[in-house]
Amino acid sequence: MSSLLPDPDRCILTVANPMLTAIKLLHTVVWAILAGSIVVLPLMGMLRRFRWAVILTGLVLLECGVLAVNGGRCPLSDLAQRFTDSHANNFDIYLPNWLAQYNEVIFGVLFVAGELVVLGYWFTERSAKHQDSSTATSNFE
Repeated sequence: MSSLLPDPDRCILTVANPMLTAIKLLHTVVWAILAGSIVVLPLMGMLRRFRWAVILTGLVLLECGVLAVNGGRCPLSDLAQRFTDSHANNFDIYLPNWLAQYNEVIFGVLFVAGELVVLGYWFTERSAKHQDSSTATSNFE
């Protein structure tokens, strides 16, 4: 009689440490949300969706605050470290090692650039509204 469970020697994916796997998965999901927020930020400026830009900025700054309070490290990294002896840059997240290593630099630059795009569109919008209102008042004089 054959077992209903698959043969572990023939499995493509095995989970050596379920807790580490869960932490890495959660960390990857959080990273994807934050990275997506940073990538979408300049688009929100271009579309003049400034409330969304503020929400995304707040989300990213909240994460920056969490990192600052934790000495520059993600709390999920500290938690994952309890379940592995690995010191690879991606020991705690499902990212390529090079991306995990340069993550803060890459997305820090993208965040600042995105904020500059949003500010540029916001100032342009504000200036246009100010000019429209001054033109409207001068028409009544």
